[in-house]
Amino acid sequence: MTETSATTGGPVRDRAAQPGLGAVLRAELTKIRTVRSTVWTLLPTFVVGVGISLLAGLSFGAQSPEQRAGFFDPLFPAFYGLTLGQLALVVFGVLVMASEYSSGTIRASLVAVPRRGRCYAGKVLATALLAGAVAVPTVLVGFFAAQAALGRYGVGLGADGALPAVIGGCLHLVLLCLFALGVAAMLRSPVRALAVLLPVFFLGSQGLGNIPGLRTVTQYLPDQTSWVILHLAGPQDEGRWVRDYGPWTGIGILVLWTAASLLGGYLVLRRRDT
Repeated sequence: MTETSATTGGPVRDRAAQPGLGAVLRAELTKIRTVRSTVWTLLPTFVVGVGISLLAGLSFGAQSPEQRAGFFDPLFPAFYGLTLGQLALVVFGVLVMASEYSSGTIRASLVAVPRRGRCYAGKVLATALLAGAVAVPTVLVGFFAAQAALGRYGVGLGADGALPAVIGGCLHLVLLCLFALGVAAMLRSPVRALAVLLPVFFLGSQGLGNIPGLRTVTQYLPDQTSWVILHLAGPQDEGRWVRDYGPWTGIGILVLWTAASLLGGYLVLRRRDT
């Protein structure tokens, strides 16, 4: 005898037949791997992130002693490439979620996994795993490339603040990617999501974030909160550069941004029809 739902009158799928989170994760990884346009958005993170860090290291290494006397932090060029490399991961996070809405395949996903929370969790975990797989080599190779370019001015992972900066860089990239996924889940369109995210990140890190009068606000934007631990915010012992939070507090703020975004995306997926 077929059990029926008390709310919809339709058949209730046997709970034992519903896929577990592990199966959903494997399915999501397979879907991402088989969509070339989505996978290829990961490559620019490594190329741009490492390439710009290398160029920044060469530029800093060529500075005169007088220039280095003003401000010289060997960790700055190591992570400067992330300010642009992160944009590719933002696009990746958007496409993982929103491309299913634009193509209509979200309906098939929810038929296969009726529990929307489990379906969403599978997407989040798959995205986090792939973002981490790209973030770790990008941050490490970028760090060592920049230090090699600095020559005798380069430092190792044992230098003061180097290891926390490497860890923070990896967390920064993964969390931003998941933040973008949550925004895409709320807006349900890759065009709308990218139209919101890319201008904010470009204006925040490359434009408005450099204006002292606006820094009191822009320092809390998602892509800005990791700059202290990444040594990109300038010398924190000078009043014109100092942020209102410390290195790990900045990462904590980004965690809150990401959690709020993912929660908003889940609520939209749960309450709205596809």
